[in-house]
Amino acid sequence: MRDMGLTEDDDVFKGKEHTPLRRDAFLLSPKEKEKKIEKLFSEIMYTLGLDMTDDSLKDSPKRVAKMYVNEIFGGLLPENTPEVSTFPNKYKYRQMLVEKDITVYSFCEHHFLPIIGKAHIAYVSNGEVIGLSKINRIVDYYAKRPQVQERLTMQIVSALKEALGTANVACIIEAKHLCVNCRGIKDTSSATITAEMSGIFRTHPITRQEFLHYVETKG
Repeated sequence: MRDMGLTEDDDVFKGKEHTPLRRDAFLLSPKEKEKKIEKLFSEIMYTLGLDMTDDSLKDSPKRVAKMYVNEIFGGLLPENTPEVSTFPNKYKYRQMLVEKDITVYSFCEHHFLPIIGKAHIAYVSNGEVIGLSKINRIVDYYAKRPQVQERLTMQIVSALKEALGTANVACIIEAKHLCVNCRGIKDTSSATITAEMSGIFRTHPITRQEFLHYVETKG
């Protein structure tokens, strides 16, 4: 096990936008987590009555464990934090930059079922710009956690504000929640929209409306 040296003062535990984590969240290595999840998921499958000696099922716990740790919940590993480098805005572009239709694939923390949708992001440079692919990486990193859509939206904006050194950041996410679509009410047509507006996107109605126009979202 490894000592990550985390305390209550670390940013990962602060604020309403942060994923709820235990203080010992990073003591186990990814491989140790895989081994533990493999054993526990095997017990779940066995409890459901599945024949764990069947060729089709016997390796499922290992596959699920690797998928959980390294793929769909890879955003819980600090080592996967994207490196976000910025560059001087040498072109002096002072209008908003919008990147729309970024794929969001996350998992609801209430039922561990997929959240599938699109994110639309805008910012106005305060002297620094960010590579477009880095925006996608930030979305992907925070989406790869058990999530609620509201928190995901805030996490993306918070990360971009910190990287760009400006409050002028906005994010809208429109997504379908399979916990609504395939269980309970089983409503397959509804979608959820969340928005986080900061800086001039919050204080300037014209700027906000321009952003909404670009992403074709009324509000």
